[in-house]
Amino acid sequence: MNQDIFKKTVFVFKDKMYRFAKSLLVDTDDAYDLVQEVMMKLWQMREELMAIANKEAFAMRCVRNEAMNRLKHAKVVQLHQHTLTEGVVAEHYPAMTKELIQRLIAALPEKQKMVMHLRDIEEYEIAEICETLDLEESAVRVNLTRARQRIKGQLQKIFDYEKRQINGNG
Repeated sequence: MNQDIFKKTVFVFKDKMYRFAKSLLVDTDDAYDLVQEVMMKLWQMREELMAIANKEAFAMRCVRNEAMNRLKHAKVVQLHQHTLTEGVVAEHYPAMTKELIQRLIAALPEKQKMVMHLRDIEEYEIAEICETLDLEESAVRVNLTRARQRIKGQLQKIFDYEKRQINGNG
């Protein structure tokens, strides 16, 4: 397939492809970029396109697939930002999450709150926490584990609720 045939059989759909991409992605720049990328891919596979009967349907399917990939990637990034890993360290999280975690820590039982704050916020070593709070190492470790599990569980509940709201499952 040469350039003239490509223009007449595929490139003519660029406006439809753009409108479709925009309806999926909303952002005009993202939609424009997506169509450009799909057009490049279609040009690169121009020889295989010769065998495809409905080039418009194929081009639109490519736009849909690429848009879904981008939306899925954006969701994964968003979900990743909400994931709590072992050892909450406040400066690694965005302000909203940092504030939320601090509120959740503040609601913990007193020993768990103190141990978690000293370990994960102030970054004390276990031995320093034992000395500061006059607790045995096993007590510090148990309280830290329980605090982290409680915070993680509460964040998971919040995350699940938000996920249901986003997906419309109320």
